[in-house]
Amino acid sequence: MLGWALTFLVVALIAGVFGFGGIASASAGIAQILFVIFLVLFGITMIARGINRN
Repeated sequence: MLGWALTFLVVALIAGVFGFGGIASASAGIAQILFVIFLVLFGITMIARGINRN
């Protein structure tokens, strides 16, 4: 999932350089959403692994 977020971030940066504001804005928004989902799932996984160790 982090890979997808980075891909959309790169697409947003390239679209921004070439002046495609709408595509850059949409790609940046998708990248932010995917990154937040990644962080939430990562946090849940770390908590679950910590609970299972005991």
